[in-house]
Amino acid sequence: MNGRIQIAGEGLRKEYNRRTVFRDVSFSASSGETLLITGRNGSGKSTLVKIICGVLTPGGGTFSLTPGPHDPPRDQRGLIGLVSPYLQMFEEFSAMENLAIAMGIRGLPFDPARADALLERVAIFPRRHDPVRTYSSGMKQRARYAFALIHTPPVLVLDEPMSNLDGEGTAIVRTVMADQRRDGILVVATNDLSDVDTYERRVDLNERA
Repeated sequence: MNGRIQIAGEGLRKEYNRRTVFRDVSFSASSGETLLITGRNGSGKSTLVKIICGVLTPGGGTFSLTPGPHDPPRDQRGLIGLVSPYLQMFEEFSAMENLAIAMGIRGLPFDPARADALLERVAIFPRRHDPVRTYSSGMKQRARYAFALIHTPPVLVLDEPMSNLDGEGTAIVRTVMADQRRDGILVVATNDLSDVDTYERRVDLNERA
């Protein structure tokens, strides 16, 4: 394996209510690579993202995630971080409280220094004790990046990564993406090719309906 984590899909298929969303989707990526998932609205980008993250089971085909030899033993979800506009937070709690809850769900002890560093990285730190309901949509999207990075995932999956972000937020996310590419796998699902600076692998779901 040469110290590289790898993901691979082979002949993936998914249907809803007898309608085929996509079929015969195959791909692979390993450490240092970006996998770009594109396709028109309704082509199944978010569905494929959920299969990669282990949230959905494919109707056919296989998906595999093979850790590198230096990755700690974790299940599939423990190796993946996900950012998506549809991920909800507890709006009555602060970002810091949400991080504490998220760490607990992942079986991690609450680490205030780690939480501070993550919220600083996404420019939420000055508002860390404010209820999430008081955040703008862009701040909520940046907060989702902090949650996705809690466990330093070797695979980071971004569904519409620049959703609701202004120039500052976009710059923060591009830095996160560049950092992820150095040591792990970056998966980006988007219709906007300007969301990614570069990519090595691509799945176009327009060709797989």
